[in-house]
Amino acid sequence: MDQNNLIDEKCETRLYVGNLDQRITESHLIKMFSPFGKIVSEDFLWHTRGPRCGEPRGFAFIQFSSREEAQLAKEKMDGRFACGRPLVVRLASEKYLIETPNAPTAIGEAKKSMVSSCPSGQMSRSAKIAAIKNKLKSMEEENPSTKKSRQAKDVI
Repeated sequence: MDQNNLIDEKCETRLYVGNLDQRITESHLIKMFSPFGKIVSEDFLWHTRGPRCGEPRGFAFIQFSSREEAQLAKEKMDGRFACGRPLVVRLASEKYLIETPNAPTAIGEAKKSMVSSCPSGQMSRSAKIAAIKNKLKSMEEENPSTKKSRQAKDVI
């Protein structure tokens, strides 16, 4: 079997599940998604350092055995409320476009730089850098005092 075919198939069967409440556990997640098909793997992400070490990061990845199961789970679970919060369910390959909603230029640049195959279907390195710069710029515009205090620290 072709390695690229395996990678493409994995991207079509792997879901990003975001906006998870801190009370949702791995077992809750599996129970919520198992009615849609056979779950091959589940990656529940945790903070590994810092003050929130050991706490859930608020997102996970679930891989189904077929793309039909993953598509059904995506359609049924996206926007569904769990612990009072709407779940964000996307194909894992779509994740990077979802993370930059406040930077429309970054999304536009990401779409321009995308290629048809799944691994490189994610944003290119330059598009990721542009998205990060746009996000930082929008954050600085929201809170200009942060930039001033950072400049003052640089001077000292």
